[in-house]
Amino acid sequence: MSGLRTGVNRTALLCLAVALLGAGAVLASATDVVRDRLPSDVPRLGSDRVWVDGEELGRWRDHGWWTPVVIAALSVGVLLFLGWAWAQVRGGRLRELPLGQPDVTLSGPALAAAMTERARGIEGVAHVRVRLRGGPRRLRARITLVLLPDASPEAVLRCLARQTVAEARAAVSPRPLIADVRLTGRSR
Repeated sequence: MSGLRTGVNRTALLCLAVALLGAGAVLASATDVVRDRLPSDVPRLGSDRVWVDGEELGRWRDHGWWTPVVIAALSVGVLLFLGWAWAQVRGGRLRELPLGQPDVTLSGPALAAAMTERARGIEGVAHVRVRLRGGPRRLRARITLVLLPDASPEAVLRCLARQTVAEARAAVSPRPLIADVRLTGRSR
């Protein structure tokens, strides 16, 4: 249920952000339209007045640094917002996984620790790191193996697929588990 709640929250935040950006664009480009729709008790800027008068704007434009700084600050703001929005939309680390019965869940860190211990027992493996990502429907295991200098990568991968990944897939079934394996070697 928490995965569904997280997805709904992310979707709601994204919709709110799009609505706010759209409202800002409308306010910036169509002030006459907005001015006519405001309640009568809201203070209004007269039609003969502007937000920044020409003389003040001219003084700011005389400074050569002003325009690039404003553009850079707005660009950084937009990039930070887009990065935050992307972080909200993409799947995060697996915290818990429902197992089909009410109130029965599998802890993501516990599954990652079990996979790490199982992979550490494979002959020729010096170090293991397992990261689980995704949600209740699709899981991805990123496994990084550091091999000993005399280890056979083919044998290690075969053993990893038969033991560690197969057991993890059985534990999370019927959900698919995609395993991305990265092999590196320890120098002599």
